[in-house]
Amino acid sequence: DLFLHTLKDMYYAENQIVKSLPKMIEKAHDTTLRSTLESHLSETKQQVKRLEQIFQGLGEKVQGVTCAAMDGILDEAKDVMSDIGDPNVLDAGMLSAAQAVEHYEIARYGTLIAFAKRLGRSDCVKLLEETLAEEKEADRKLTAIAESQVNKKAA
Repeated sequence: DLFLHTLKDMYYAENQIVKSLPKMIEKAHDTTLRSTLESHLSETKQQVKRLEQIFQGLGEKVQGVTCAAMDGILDEAKDVMSDIGDPNVLDAGMLSAAQAVEHYEIARYGTLIAFAKRLGRSDCVKLLEETLAEEKEADRKLTAIAESQVNKKAA
């Protein structure tokens, strides 16, 4: 039950991210940040499809449950986007918000993998590990962008 609930939580979260990323992409001034967010939007859509595969493999209805944590992180990102006028500071704020999203996802997918292994669901493990690797890579890219250019411009 906990595994299924956490899957539903992440399904909701990923769909909220799909809705939020286009707004961030539109507001991003740094071209590297924008292209990284665009690339991750495409990945996130694939991650939603993987979660749907997992639901189907479990014989469960594809559905989400409200994820208050992701809603809070995304609400904070919206606040940053509406409160900051300086484009360089805005990029740094959005990048920081994007990393908060990634860190939450990394934690949740790690937990889902541990649950799936315990349940003997190697089919789920494979799909979840693919998504976890993408989330970690997205976080690595965002860190590199922050350290090499965005945070310097915002300072």
